[in-house]
Amino acid sequence: MDPITLVWLRRDLRLEDHCALHHALKHRPYVLPLFIFDRDLLEALEDPTDARVTFIYQTLQQLKQQLEARGSSLLVEYGSPLEVFSRLLQVYSVKAVYYNRDYEPRAIERDRKVEQWLGARDVEVQAFKDQVIFEGNDILKKDGRPYTVYTPYSKKWKQQLAAIPVSVWPVEDYAGSYHRITPLPMPTLASMGFQSSTRPFPPCNLDDEVIATYDRHRDYPAADGTTRLGMHLRFGTLSIRRAVLKGRQLNETWLNELIWREFFMMILWHFPGVVDRAFKPAYDQIQWRDDPGAFEAWCRGQTGYPLVDAGMRQLNETGYMHNRLRMVTASFLTKHLLLDWRWGEAYFAGKLLDYELASNNGGWQWAAGSGCDAAPYFRIFNPTRQMERFDSEGAFVRHWVPEYFTGGYPHPIVEHKFARERALQTYRHALKS
Repeated sequence: MDPITLVWLRRDLRLEDHCALHHALKHRPYVLPLFIFDRDLLEALEDPTDARVTFIYQTLQQLKQQLEARGSSLLVEYGSPLEVFSRLLQVYSVKAVYYNRDYEPRAIERDRKVEQWLGARDVEVQAFKDQVIFEGNDILKKDGRPYTVYTPYSKKWKQQLAAIPVSVWPVEDYAGSYHRITPLPMPTLASMGFQSSTRPFPPCNLDDEVIATYDRHRDYPAADGTTRLGMHLRFGTLSIRRAVLKGRQLNETWLNELIWREFFMMILWHFPGVVDRAFKPAYDQIQWRDDPGAFEAWCRGQTGYPLVDAGMRQLNETGYMHNRLRMVTASFLTKHLLLDWRWGEAYFAGKLLDYELASNNGGWQWAAGSGCDAAPYFRIFNPTRQMERFDSEGAFVRHWVPEYFTGGYPHPIVEHKFARERALQTYRHALKS
């Protein structure tokens, strides 16, 4: 039996510019890629037609076809990772497992357990940096502590980027090291409790013109002015190195957004408590309102504020929301309705095709004022003025909230001036106590 090396794919669903795959193919023979549909993660999803599962499944089918064209295949399993590896070690002579690191607390704990289990069975484990340019302790202040403010972090990030080349990890050069094997079966979606989604997925758009004009168009939801790369970075169908090379060449504002992504990832890595607690502890003293009715109106896009409602309806129907509207809708929930940011974060987590814990958590805590480098609590978006500034002709609202222009649109569920004063008083009281 050939002594194979498994490359465990997770958030890196591609066969190019892939760090773990590069090192495995370069240094070992008989390399076989593996993907595990983690049963615990899938069972936590409420929608059996969750489009993200379909996206992963279809991407794996494409990777499998590419590998089979090279005489190899893709091993796709369903179960908990430890159960899967236990089964595989009974079938294959596994000598090593390579993977790219993940920075979410649950993933870190999972990987620690798997590495210990494999190590106890004399299986070598190698982990690599792939989904970020700088990880963990790569970027620290002079005193050795992590940055908690974006601007100095981004300056240090760019300084270090200028000092080193962006390493692209070639894979095709070593394709002869794939394990040659007959095509392997995949579990069906139905066998895992899911159905195929018909929702369209945004293409990976690295058009030079879109990136070059990003700083001028990014705030206008009716314009096709963003690259919509979130989903592809989340699941790794696009490498971060390719994106950063484009940003350096074409648009610093677009590059800054990629740095925000890494900033929030490193905040999560250094401060895992932010998953369910405020980064600034004082903000956990805020007396959030318990109003399921108001929350439901926000979820459905029935608040009486057209730009808020348009954003929520776009999210509900497409699984995508324009970044400007993510800020507007989050501010409205936490400031106008005084509802806990965790409610909104969880709702977005269930709906966003590009959901990624660090950015979602960071964005919601930014809007609530409770996060690192967050908007101050007294910064409260006026949703009417936001519409006047960023959808002045009503093109975006007209598409998603047509009744606003034709009659039958509900009155605002809360008056702006009243809501603003209520939020200011509530925040001040909590932060003084």
